[in-house]
Amino acid sequence: MTDNAGKHGRPPVTAADSAVRHDADVLVIGGGPAGAWAAISAAASGARVVLADKGFCGTSGATAPAGTGVWYVPPDDDARGNAKASRFKLGGELAEQAWMDRVLEQTWINAQQLAEWGYPFPVDESGEQRRTSLQGPEYMRLMRKRAKEAGVRILDHSPALELLVDERGAVAGAAGVDRQAGDAWIVRSGAVVIATGGCAFLSNALGCNVLTGDGQLMAAEVGAALSGMEFSNAYGLGPAFSSVTKSLFYNWATFYYRDGSVIPGAGSSHGRGVIAQTLQSEPVFACLDRADEQIRAWMRTAQPNFFLPFDRLGIDPFTQHFPVTLRLEGTVRGTGGLHLIDKTCATSAEGLYAAGDAATRELICGGFTGGGSHNAAWAMSSGFWAGAGAADYARSGGRAGRQGRVLRAGGAGLRDGGGAAPYDSNEVICSVQHEVFPTQRNWTREGDLLDDSLSRLDVLWHRVRGAAPARSALEAVRAREAAAMLATSRWMYRSAQQRTETRGMHRRREHAALDPSQGQRLLSGGLDEVWIDRLAVSRPAAKAEGVPA
Repeated sequence: MTDNAGKHGRPPVTAADSAVRHDADVLVIGGGPAGAWAAISAAASGARVVLADKGFCGTSGATAPAGTGVWYVPPDDDARGNAKASRFKLGGELAEQAWMDRVLEQTWINAQQLAEWGYPFPVDESGEQRRTSLQGPEYMRLMRKRAKEAGVRILDHSPALELLVDERGAVAGAAGVDRQAGDAWIVRSGAVVIATGGCAFLSNALGCNVLTGDGQLMAAEVGAALSGMEFSNAYGLGPAFSSVTKSLFYNWATFYYRDGSVIPGAGSSHGRGVIAQTLQSEPVFACLDRADEQIRAWMRTAQPNFFLPFDRLGIDPFTQHFPVTLRLEGTVRGTGGLHLIDKTCATSAEGLYAAGDAATRELICGGFTGGGSHNAAWAMSSGFWAGAGAADYARSGGRAGRQGRVLRAGGAGLRDGGGAAPYDSNEVICSVQHEVFPTQRNWTREGDLLDDSLSRLDVLWHRVRGAAPARSALEAVRAREAAAMLATSRWMYRSAQQRTETRGMHRRREHAALDPSQGQRLLSGGLDEVWIDRLAVSRPAAKAEGVPA
């Protein structure tokens, strides 16, 4: 430890650091729906809010370029009971009824708020608004507008590189870089909300190439735990020539071999697994030939960007066969993320909150993907709660971080590990993708293959940790993305190694059945040494229809 490194080898922020400085009660990192809701909610609580987005808030991330369903259910006991029950079994009985109830109610309220703000919900034949889906461009344009009107200071194209902590270890802001100006920035704040989304491993899924697990890495560096990282093997189905992985329309598809014969079972409820298996040896083709004229017209209206790649290539997806592929969407459509310790969406690191895909969605989805609808409801709700919780914390206990000395908590890519040169970020990214992209390793897991991948990923991590820091702040952005993807892969596979059963979307080839004795959450964390712990799932005393107590 050098003389000026502070606790745990963390260098202090000093007056000599050349950076644009901001002071806030609450810093929100990430500008998708969860981040926008968090910023608006914190501002409504009277907090001074800064929001830093890796891209342009309102246009970057998984929601902005596409339509999404919303888990929006009327406040009717039967309707909501059925909505909860359908998800509970699918997710391996790891969801919690109380959290499902909270999310359903908050989503109902927030959708009403969107309507009052002027979101153009479509109207049905009886004149009632249909609030079960949102068009990303309109939604996020409105959320940016409302955030600015609430007084939120938005730092666009300004990825965060590391969190700051006070002398007690409580989170007290973050440091990053303005990619356009090339200037470093520092925000000192009373609390931080991580809303950076999940990790899709740069798989080119639509809107996901800014989602590389950065927030989870920063959180782990200050001691925050994660949960459900074994449920991170979501693959999006889409045309091989397109990044669009919105898969609803494939309910009307038939899937074919190269010779034009139908692939048995590929269109069933377990069809994604059949497609994954087939793609390991030969191409798969699809055709939306089961959609009638009315459905085709609706599709064009519901998700027009789905058809843009086809139109550019002159392909009629309703009559012509086109090649499809599976793109890993990881924790974006999986359910793993930062572990939340209470209803305010606080993490296990003091002063740090999490929302949206950066946080675990096991609480409402268990171990099976929330797709678009549950994730959209979770982003609205958790963002709202995290913003309010962070504002309350900043008022009561987070002032010290804005007054005393603060330390830089970042590691890989930012601090000198003693090596002669920085690590090659692109090489690290390719190495991680080599381990996590193949469906034979990640769609269905197997103990020997998990061990095999982890042996290389662990060696790679220690090489990354031992390297020299990136040469510039802009190079550090890519270096941190690479380190975050690598850390995510190790939490993911180490958790999968420990869950020796098949539950939800986690499938083990040699443990094909659900094991009732393993109905706990798997917490994970750590960097140089990844740890795994078990946490009992909270069960209510009373029982809802279809949801065991």
